[in-house]
Amino acid sequence: MHVETCVIGAGVIGLATARALAFSGREVLILERGCRIGEGTSSRNSEVVHAGIYYPPNSNKARLSVRGRSLLYNYAHDRNIPYDKKGKFIVATNETQMKVDIPQLIQNANRNGVDDLVLLSGEDIQTLEPQVSCMGGLYSPSTGIIDSHGLMMSLLADAEDSGAVLALNSNVTNIVLPSHMSTSGHLIIETDGVQLQCNTVINCAGLYSDKINIQQNSSTTAGSEKQRIISQSRQFYAKGNYYRLEGVKSPFKHLIYPVPEKGGLGIHASIDLAGMTRFGPDVEWQNVNITPDDIDLGVDTKRVELFYSQIEKYWPSIRDTQNCLSPDYSGVRPKLFHPQLKRACQPMDTDFKILGYNDHGIKGFVTLLGIESPGLTSSMAIAETVKSIVDDSE
Repeated sequence: MHVETCVIGAGVIGLATARALAFSGREVLILERGCRIGEGTSSRNSEVVHAGIYYPPNSNKARLSVRGRSLLYNYAHDRNIPYDKKGKFIVATNETQMKVDIPQLIQNANRNGVDDLVLLSGEDIQTLEPQVSCMGGLYSPSTGIIDSHGLMMSLLADAEDSGAVLALNSNVTNIVLPSHMSTSGHLIIETDGVQLQCNTVINCAGLYSDKINIQQNSSTTAGSEKQRIISQSRQFYAKGNYYRLEGVKSPFKHLIYPVPEKGGLGIHASIDLAGMTRFGPDVEWQNVNITPDDIDLGVDTKRVELFYSQIEKYWPSIRDTQNCLSPDYSGVRPKLFHPQLKRACQPMDTDFKILGYNDHGIKGFVTLLGIESPGLTSSMAIAETVKSIVDDSE
């Protein structure tokens, strides 16, 4: 069987990519290992549309979150997808954060093209959010929330309207390389005993992107050096737990974020479109050798005291209400580094990897690795980038 273009994974990245490729007139087949779309990382996050404040200048995360945020808001508006530009406060709870970290965030945001941040004193923030205690911080008016499920359904509908086909319960195990990778030889996808010949394969498999085996055809002459950058690109996993606020009215009108920490953005307060307040995620690194299927997605109730201790730094009154935090859900972030590894973390280890022919020498193959936050925000911009890589290779 032959298919012009296969997209592996029907999360928000895969669906946005399939839509972009189908819009350009390509025949597109979306292969999803689960029984529904968006069952992985795409459905287990804060649903926050990020402004692009934190990420290193000139990184994929910085560039694609700023571009993606604009595309996402415009798309949601045009398609009546529920969203809300609630805005968020990044709050400094000690003097070092206020004098060092906050100015660095402003400088970084400006370099990324985020020029709408407002510096506020502690008194300013308390006027707007009376329950928040801090020394000061930043207000980001372009941060918001979006209905991620509604977004994915709309992306899928667009793709299917342009001829794309979704195949659920289709687990891709191997990609066999053609005998001459620099020519027009077909890539062969193996999924549940079926072989598909493809001109183009986009690996958007999320947590499983590095688990798909890249195999050489017996007559392949290009050698393993061409595959080295893929075979050595391994993902690790950080689980994030969420707790919801119950029994009390939400104390906030905006999203409340602490100053970022290593591995994540800190245990923040978000308000979903239904008005529910939840806190999270924390950072719970998984074993170096664990696979996504072996990760327990139950909320670790032993970590609730950690949540109380972190939240009370900016909301001291949380201690006045007993047992107001209830386990909600958890998600998993694919990372390109792990704190247990002896080697030093490099800048590329914290960025999105979007690898095409110029990176690995495999014609017609694009693989995405380490797509964590701000993946939802960046989804439509990532799709643009993948389409550009495919166009250039052709």
